[in-house]
Amino acid sequence: MNHKRRSFIRNFALGTGALAIELPALAVNNEMMHRSHLVQGRVADFNMCGYAAPELDKVRVAFIGVGNRGSGAVNRMCHIKEVEIAAICDHRPERVSRAQKTLENAGLPKAKEYGGEEGWKDLCQSKDIDLVYICTPWSMHTPMAVYAMKHGKHAAVEVPAAVTLDECWQLVETSEKTKKHCMMLENCCYDFFEIMTLNMAQQGVLGELVHAEGAYIHDLLNSNFGKNSYDKMWRLEENAKRNGNLYPTHGLGPIAQCLNINRGDKMDHLVSMSTNDFQMHDTAIARANEDAFYNKYTTKKFRGNMNTSVIRTNKGKTIMLQHDVTSPRPYSRIHILSGTKGYAQKYPEPGKISFGHDWIKEEEMSNLKEKYTPPIVKHIGELAKKVGGHGGMDFMMDWRLIDCLRNGLPLDQDVYDAALWSAAGIVSEHSVANNSRTIDIPDFTRGNWKTNKPVSLSLAGGATTTTR
Repeated sequence: MNHKRRSFIRNFALGTGALAIELPALAVNNEMMHRSHLVQGRVADFNMCGYAAPELDKVRVAFIGVGNRGSGAVNRMCHIKEVEIAAICDHRPERVSRAQKTLENAGLPKAKEYGGEEGWKDLCQSKDIDLVYICTPWSMHTPMAVYAMKHGKHAAVEVPAAVTLDECWQLVETSEKTKKHCMMLENCCYDFFEIMTLNMAQQGVLGELVHAEGAYIHDLLNSNFGKNSYDKMWRLEENAKRNGNLYPTHGLGPIAQCLNINRGDKMDHLVSMSTNDFQMHDTAIARANEDAFYNKYTTKKFRGNMNTSVIRTNKGKTIMLQHDVTSPRPYSRIHILSGTKGYAQKYPEPGKISFGHDWIKEEEMSNLKEKYTPPIVKHIGELAKKVGGHGGMDFMMDWRLIDCLRNGLPLDQDVYDAALWSAAGIVSEHSVANNSRTIDIPDFTRGNWKTNKPVSLSLAGGATTTTR
């Protein structure tokens, strides 16, 4: 199969259900469907789920992109003793200087600097780096992660890890071939209520989970139109060329782990629907009336305010995901777990638990927290709150990543999670574009989901990483 045909097949990843409803816009035919199943159905060259890479006594970390997210990551990594911040890359010299100042304030040596539009390639080729930490615009996540792995580096990449299904497959195949980890930096998996409910789900406290909900509802209207919010207005451009769930992983990651997705169950198919855009185009016009810079956005067709997607898993569970970064409403990732014995919910209020018609009382909630708060939180949680990063979950994520690499432990989030959680949003775009028809979701594990082990919340074999 030539590369162009393979890319086409992967980008649509349609199953037999698509044939049954005859999607004319995608010109699906029997031959292409057969080839699509060959791509998805073949045996994996190597299974990265549960893979333990060789131990690293010290982890030499290089950062690509030190803007909003990257600068915070540099600061957090300064607190881990066994980390050497070896290199910093950004095409904006002032951002590199700011990051170097962070190292200086922490009493750490200066990192090697890389600049320009292609400097990240030189960084990845360096022999003095173990982990490349990528905090760039979405479109560069996969190219940089793939290049890093091909040059012998583990990759940690911000969310989403990919913006096309072909990119998802690139990540999976490169990680398997190089045996280098590719972790998507889904920090919400380490938020305190979310990780406690994961422990509760794994211990059967909520019974059999039958339904879960997640979201990213965050009013970013002014930020997206702000000239200084995102480099070269990249995030507004993403909102102007795509329609679907553009940012699924914050809500999806934690509930996917609770449902053992990729580790005992898999996502089968998805239906997605978007509202019209009721604000972004109007905002572009209003801004253009004040500033000619925005004229180029007045002719663009923006994604809808709210996108709602519903996923069915192989074992008959359902997942509801929502995305709205325009409407004036309180921040929410929803986080709902509905089981046969109990129910957990967070947002818009703090996390609550129910085992019947009412929420449990404060005293019982305290007892549950004491019993089901996992070891990682008890070990590093209080320090994480002090270091910061969305209340501490960012630092807990970074510490856990470094501790796993140092002790040769499997990562909590592997390349299949990075690909699948990103793909949920990509597939939603295809469903929206085809009148909300059902679209099959690729199985990036190629069947290994049946035997892959659930995420381990144990610190056995680790917890040797110290902090400053």
